[in-house]
Parts: sequence; structure tokens; C-alpha cells
Amino acid sequence: MRRKVIFFILAFLIGGCTTIYNPATGRKETFFIDSRTEVSLGQDMAKQINSEMKLVTDPIMDQRLQRLAHRVAAVSDRQDVTYKFNIVDDKVFNAFAIPGGIVYINSGLMQAADDDELAAVLGHEVGHIAARHSVKRLQAVLGYQLITSIALGGEEKRQVLQAVDVVFNVVTLGYGRKDELLADKLGVKYANAAGFNPSGMITLLQKLKKESKETGLNLVFLNSHPPVEERIKLVEQEIASLNK
Repeated sequence: MRRKVIFFILAFLIGGCTTIYNPATGRKETFFIDSRTEVSLGQDMAKQINSEMKLVTDPIMDQRLQRLAHRVAAVSDRQDVTYKFNIVDDKVFNAFAIPGGIVYINSGLMQAADDDELAAVLGHEVGHIAARHSVKRLQAVLGYQLITSIALGGEEKRQVLQAVDVVFNVVTLGYGRKDELLADKLGVKYANAAGFNPSGMITLLQKLKKESKETGLNLVFLNSHPPVEERIKLVEQEIASLNK
């Protein structure tokens, strides 16, 4: 993780900022963390996650995940990363994405979701990646001034390292309201484009709400998210727009 901070700095100084049109958000956006750096960081994060969480190696579960996930990834607005999907051995209904195209989904959620619902949650996480939400959070936490200060030998190196740890926690715990609503919309878009019933997003959210209420658990997929009712209403509107 610490080596990647230095890599960020070098990549920034060499490559500078890049402004691109992001079809997932429909806006021109500026990045000083390029895709190669993002993928490298994601690989480091994945090593940490894989050492702390037990991954499922059951071939039947994995075949199902890969079959659905790659259909969803194939219609993503972002194709400059290689998407990778993993199953975490955990009964809690959760899923999350980290930088560089890597998605984790808990076995409990996989077992509870039908194919349309699973495609919806996969579309949601792929949506975070396509919209580069984790990259934007990294840039917001690291900041231009902080990075240049580190490059020039400033005193804030420890702060940058701490900031990276903070971002790691953010991408595994959930994003803000605006990002989550966009990820829901993209989840509907990608599930539909991949040939699934996008209404799976609605029934999935209903299951998550019920699970959270019954268990009292603060689910990652619902943590720091807008109220479920608001999300369902937005998803219904998005589905209706597909039929116009």
C-alpha cells in the first residue's frame, strides 16, 4: 500500500492530469490517477482483502457468478479495465467494489438472490467502477497540494498514508448518496442491456431491507446509502424510462 503512494506521485508528475468524457456519468471529468495506477492500487488492495477474508472456491457458485458477471461487465460503459469477481465466504448480504475493476460479493447474498437480482447488484458495483467513484474519492482525499508536497519532501507523508487507509475503508463501506443513486441507475442499465430483468434491483433492495431489519445488521450495500424507498422509486423511474 505504501509503495503505491510513491507510484501515485510518480505517475502524477509524469503524466499530469487527464480530462476525459465519462459515458457512465455523462460528464467531462479530470483525473490525475490513470487507469494503470488505479489497477495497480486495486491489486494491492485485493491482496490485503484476500488475506483477511475467506474466499469461496466452490466451482458451482463461481461458475454462476462468472457467467452472470461477465455478461454485465461486457455492457459496462468502461472497458479499459479487466473486471474480476470474487465470492467472500460470509452469510451477510453484502457486496463491494475496489479500484481497478475488482468486485466482491458475499456468499449469503449470492444464495439469497436469483439471477436477475444478482445481475442487478453486480451492475451496481460495476457502475461504481465505470463512474470511477473510488478514484474520485482517492483524489479528494489525497489532493493536489498534498501530493505535490510529498513529491517535494514535505512533512505530510504520514497523512497521505493515513488518507489511503481511509479511502480503503470508504470503498469497502459504501459511498455517498449521489454516487449510490447513480450506481443504482447504472445497475438497472447494465442488467437490462445484459438481458436480465432490471426489476431484480427492486426485489433485491426489498430483500436487503428485510434482512437488515430482521438481523439488525448494518449492511454494507445499505450503509451510507439513501433510504431504500428512495432508491426503489428511482429504480422504478429508470425502468420505466427503458420502455419509452
